[in-house]
Amino acid sequence: MDIKELRALDTDELQIRLDQACKDMMNLRFQYTMGQQNDTSKLRIARRNIARIRTLLRERELAPAPEGKTQ
Repeated sequence: MDIKELRALDTDELQIRLDQACKDMMNLRFQYTMGQQNDTSKLRIARRNIARIRTLLRERELAPAPEGKTQ
């Protein structure tokens, strides 16, 4: 996933992607533990993707509300 692609998504879609990425990472951990997966770089990529999505969600949470809208 590229950061430009992620920025184009809305918040709900980012949350869905975050849930899916967490499930994928859990499956990769199980595969690695069981000896089915030897490529540990996939775990690193999954962790970084999760961090990217969480960062974008936090940026949106902290961003000031648009004019005319109150929280």
